[in-house]
Amino acid sequence: MNSASEAQYREQPAKRLRNAAIRRTGSSAFMTLLGKECLELLRSFKLVWVPIVFVVLGIMQPLLSYFMPVLIEKAGNMPEGTVIEMPPPVGSQVLADTLSQFGLMGLLILALAFMGIVSGERNSGASALVLVKPVSHTSYLLSKWVSMMILTWGSLLLGYAAAWYYTWLLIDFVDVGPFMLSYVLFGLWFTFVLTATLLFSTFLRSAAGAAFSSLGVAVLLSMLAGLMPKYMGWSPGALSGLAYQAVTSEVLLPLNSVSWWSIATAVIGIAVLLMGSVVLLKRAPAHD
Repeated sequence: MNSASEAQYREQPAKRLRNAAIRRTGSSAFMTLLGKECLELLRSFKLVWVPIVFVVLGIMQPLLSYFMPVLIEKAGNMPEGTVIEMPPPVGSQVLADTLSQFGLMGLLILALAFMGIVSGERNSGASALVLVKPVSHTSYLLSKWVSMMILTWGSLLLGYAAAWYYTWLLIDFVDVGPFMLSYVLFGLWFTFVLTATLLFSTFLRSAAGAAFSSLGVAVLLSMLAGLMPKYMGWSPGALSGLAYQAVTSEVLLPLNSVSWWSIATAVIGIAVLLMGSVVLLKRAPAHD
């Protein structure tokens, strides 16, 4: 073995140890940042009030559907002897209406809760204190994204499960299969929109601008998927409609090729949005 080969051979263990140390540092930094983000969610009471709001929204829909005839009857201004006949509510339709409420109010609440997740720290200078240490931009953003997903999927599950339980008590039983499938599809739609919120929060200085930009993208994609299902059925905007179909179908909704395309484009879109956020953060100053 010549001297060059011998030197290269001796350097290989050192390189492996150095790469392993870098990987350990990266994973340790990510877990530390994730703990910080979860603690921040707890200190800001988002871990408390956001799930409570979703549970309230979930309970309201079956209660309103059950008591609607009584509410209309007690509303007054009805001629004497008027008989109001309403078809009994269907459990699956009540859960679909609940998802519709989540798509309006729930998505607005989550976007407002996370609109300043990056821009707020850049404006205050907190991101500069974190990123000067041996912390990668990827770990920094991924920790925020994972904390967002923990709160989003957890709140959605609590609210939707509350709606499912009260629908079972008051109206009708809905099978667990359609319930879980619609939950996963709607959660994927929420993930896509909130990842867009993370991107806009990284790109824009204004937290409100980040929230309403992501909501505008969500409204646009949903409208296009609803108005042109033949041409836009593959887009992530079709996921909410697929969730409605999944819970209202009498049997478990079979996912066709268009549905799988919608899921695939949502997953790819989430990955692209995350990578775009990292690139934008690297190019932007740590403190605005």
